Amino acid sequence: MQLQQPAAAHGKALDPLSLMLGSSGVVLVVLVILIVASALVWLIWFLKFAQLRRLRSAEELFERASEKLPRPADLVSLAQRHASAPGARVVLAIARRQQTQPAGADLLTAVARRALATEQQRATVLMPTLSSIASASPFIGLFGTVWGIMDAFLRIGVEKSASLPVVAPAIGEALIATAFGLVAAIPATVGYNYVDKRIGDLVDELTASSEVWVATFAGDGMEAAAPYAHAHAHARR
Repeated sequence: MQLQQPAAAHGKALDPLSLMLGSSGVVLVVLVILIVASALVWLIWFLKFAQLRRLRSAEELFERASEKLPRPADLVSLAQRHASAPGARVVLAIARRQQTQPAGADLLTAVARRALATEQQRATVLMPTLSSIASASPFIGLFGTVWGIMDAFLRIGVEKSASLPVVAPAIGEALIATAFGLVAAIPATVGYNYVDKRIGDLVDELTASSEVWVATFAGDGMEAAAPYAHAHAHARR
């Protein structure tokens, strides 16, 4: 009975949920931030998985169809029909350059690299957010931990006692802040590494294919861009 009375006096039951809901101002703010960060991690997981699945599916369809087309003119027409595929956008970027002025392999390679950089930027949207959560969440949780320990020492000074009922609520808050920091950081780290690997694989495949497309366009000159020029003129009408 002596242990229960001081705990009740502090108004906090010693279970994780009660400690979390009854946390002091600063620790509560830390917990809210970490809960939001954790929810954001799973949202980004879902969005990136859906995006990469859509991009890879579109790219596979475009790649399979393009293998049967030896002429650049047919490749441009195919790219216009598969505009959602990253490779198709690279092909159209090369075709636009050929429409403006016929170029050699070196210049077309530079154009392809620029288009690839754009596709990589498109695929890596939200990745910096995921990386920031993975790196910052443990430190945010650590801040809550330090604050909770400071609160425990302040309570010792006020109560003139270091008994468990006096310090347990503050220490419990501190440990919960640490736990929530890890809950946000671990999925963010795993998710970042997984998504980054899949993006890297997609970009590597695009880079390899772009070399073939550049060689094809460089050998065909203006004729390669004719379908794109015709479609562009028709669209302006």
